[in-house]
Amino acid sequence: MKFIDEAKITVKAGDGGNGCVSFRREKYIPFGGPDGGDGGDGGSVWLVGDAGLNTLADFRFQRRYEAQRGENGHGRNRTGRSGADLDVPVPVGTQVFDAETDEMIGDVTGDGQRLLVAQGGFHGLGNTRYKSSTNRTPRQSKPGTPGDLRSLKLELKVLADVGLLGLPNAGKSTLLKQVSAAEPKIADYPFTTLHPQLGVVRVGPMQSFVMADIPGLIEGAAEGAGLGIRFLKHLARTRLLLHLIDVAPPDPDLDPLDAIDTVVAELEQYSAELAALPRWLVLNKVDLLDAAALADLRERAAARLEPGQPIFAISAATGEGVEALAQAVMRDMEFRAESNAAGSGDDGHAA
Repeated sequence: MKFIDEAKITVKAGDGGNGCVSFRREKYIPFGGPDGGDGGDGGSVWLVGDAGLNTLADFRFQRRYEAQRGENGHGRNRTGRSGADLDVPVPVGTQVFDAETDEMIGDVTGDGQRLLVAQGGFHGLGNTRYKSSTNRTPRQSKPGTPGDLRSLKLELKVLADVGLLGLPNAGKSTLLKQVSAAEPKIADYPFTTLHPQLGVVRVGPMQSFVMADIPGLIEGAAEGAGLGIRFLKHLARTRLLLHLIDVAPPDPDLDPLDAIDTVVAELEQYSAELAALPRWLVLNKVDLLDAAALADLRERAAARLEPGQPIFAISAATGEGVEALAQAVMRDMEFRAESNAAGSGDDGHAA
C-alpha cells in the first residue's frame, strides 16, 4: 500500500436524542400524568492506535466519519437508546491537530490507545423531568445537544529509536537491510528510497531497537529540493541519529567529508531540536579504501566533529564493522533507558 503520512478528515459525533412529551393514557386512569422519557446520548468518535497499520492511505478514500445519533425518548418513561461510539483505527505514531486552529489534540503512541476527538451530544429530557407540584401536566421537553463536528489533520511520525541520515546513496538502505529483516529497495541511483522504512535490529536475547531510514538529503533540502526534508519529521521521535558518509563518492574530486556540513546545515535549518539530537558519524563503504586512506579520513572527520563524538567505520555491503555498530547502539539505548529511569539525564554519548 502507498505510504501516506498526512491526511485531513472530518469527524461528526452523534447528536443527543430528543426528550419525549407524552402522557399516560390508560383506561380508568384519566389523569395519568407525564411519562415522556429522555433521549439517548450521541455516540463519540475515537481514534484508536493500531500497530498493524503503517500508513494513512485509507483516509484518502474515506474522509468523513460519523458516530451514531442517540434515539429519541418514548412514552411510558422509556429512555432512548444511546448511539454507538465510532472507533477509527490509526497507525501508532499519529499526531492529531485541529485543522482550523492547528491546535494539537493528542498523540497516539501506543497500540490500543484511545483518543477522543469528537464528543457525542448529551441526551434531551422528557416531560417527566419537568413535573412538579405546581406543574402537573408539563408539555415542555428538552432536545438533545448536537455532537461535535471537527476537521482534523493527521500526521504520522514513525516510532523508531535510531534514525539514519545521509546524502542519497550513502548506503542507508543497505545498512538497514544488513541489520534487520526489512527489505528496502536498493539501487545505484539517487533517491532509491522514496518513503521511510523501518526495521527491527535484534542484537541479542531481549535486546533490540527500531531503526528508521528516510530518503537522502541534498543541499537546499530545507527549501524543498529533493525528498528527504519532507520526511525529516519521522526522525523527531528518535533518540539517536546515525549520519552515514560515502567514503568513496562517484566523483573522486569531491571530499566525502563535505557531506557532514551539508546534512548538518539542512538539519539546523529544518529544526533546532532535531539538530540537537545525539548524532554519530558512520563512515560507510570502507571496503573501498586502504588502511592508510581510512586512517587519514577518520582523523580529518574527527577534526570536524565535537570532541568525543563517536565515529564508526563500516561496510554495509560486506557487513564489516556493522555488528560492532549495532552493539554500540544497543549499549547506548540501554544506558539511556537506565539514566531516564534514574532521573539523572543523559548526554547521548556511546557507552
